[in-house]
Amino acid sequence: MEEKNVERAEAFLEEDEATRAERERLAEVGALGERVIEALRSVYDPEIPVNIYELGLIYKIDVEDDNTVVIDMTLTSPHCPVAESLPGEIAARVREVEGVKDCRVNIVWDPPWSPAMMTEEAQLELGLIY
Repeated sequence: MEEKNVERAEAFLEEDEATRAERERLAEVGALGERVIEALRSVYDPEIPVNIYELGLIYKIDVEDDNTVVIDMTLTSPHCPVAESLPGEIAARVREVEGVKDCRVNIVWDPPWSPAMMTEEAQLELGLIY
């Protein structure tokens, strides 16, 4: 009987350590994600005086187990003049973030971007809402 109690206590402690490690990793990823978002806020579409994050061009930010950041983003138009250079600029800026191992940027077109995807602050800045 006593052995079973010890086994149960050990199992409980193991689960607790795993839960604690998972919680710590989630906190680490959350903090890294916030730093990545701040880096993205420093990148601007040269034709629009609003950063790409507030423009709603960033659809998804994933942090892989090795701290590689994968970003799904779109452009305001398939014919955007910075379509060739902007993803590389974004990847370079995110690679500078402390804790990021690497960055890959995927351009996606679904859903298509529209001004409704901008934050209210961006819409105010551009005079789309008053």
